[in-house]
Amino acid sequence: MKKVLLIIFIAFSSVSFAQELNAKVTVNYEQLKTSAKDKLVDFGRYVEDYLNNNKFAGSNWEGDPINCNFSIFFTSAGETSYGAQVVITSQRPVYNSENSSLMLLVQDGNWNFDYSQNQTFYFNPAEFNPLLSFLDYYAYVIIGLDMDSYVPQGGTEYFNRASDIAILGSNSGASKGWALETSSYNKRGLVEDLLRSNFQQFRTDFYDYHYNGLDIMNEDKKSAIHNIVKLVKNLDGIYDKISRMNVLMKVFFDTKYKEIFNYVKDYPDKSVLQLLKKIDPAHISTYDQGLDN
Repeated sequence: MKKVLLIIFIAFSSVSFAQELNAKVTVNYEQLKTSAKDKLVDFGRYVEDYLNNNKFAGSNWEGDPINCNFSIFFTSAGETSYGAQVVITSQRPVYNSENSSLMLLVQDGNWNFDYSQNQTFYFNPAEFNPLLSFLDYYAYVIIGLDMDSYVPQGGTEYFNRASDIAILGSNSGASKGWALETSSYNKRGLVEDLLRSNFQQFRTDFYDYHYNGLDIMNEDKKSAIHNIVKLVKNLDGIYDKISRMNVLMKVFFDTKYKEIFNYVKDYPDKSVLQLLKKIDPAHISTYDQGLDN
């Protein structure tokens, strides 16, 4: 349905429709003392309301909200200061199918913020706030990836907004997890990669992977698989030009490797699996299963 609505929206751009996100938030604070738990009793509800009730895209959104999940694991607590790890996922429906495709899977271990019980959450992405900017950033990344899967380069506006937040975070007193660093994942690195010129072909292939791949799998499997394989081959073409610590490739393959493998494991040309072993060494054991068979 959203695919049809998107085409209508592009052709007859008019008013906005629903909020962008359908977020489910779970909170685990078992590591904290009882006094800290009591202060966080409504925290998950406030976060969920914030994500679901803001119009992150302004008046430019249409179609169904994007299903996403924020699983928050609190690791520390002071009087009003907290530390947490968060697993963020989002899904996209596959056209003409009951299936959905995992679009984002990130475990972010750097969420440190101040929070007072019953605090009001105000949406202001132009001002960095360690609590709310974290949520804004991931909202924009989720929306951007979703848009990229329906329109070539369609998520650029949202990646730019996420980048603006990451830069503000990098220059703040709470820069851990925002600043560019050598760790395998950081928020600024992800959006900088998404906006970098040498990944624009990847983003076009990302669109074809979904819109002309997964979405037509039940209608034209040969063409669909071709577009999935094309993405793999084109990534191999730039593999030697990018850092082995590349954040975008880590996030993409952590999210998609199982799905990709399921579609190419029976592909006649087994060199595709060899390419996957090369460009995604973290999941070699999975690709070897296809080669062994």
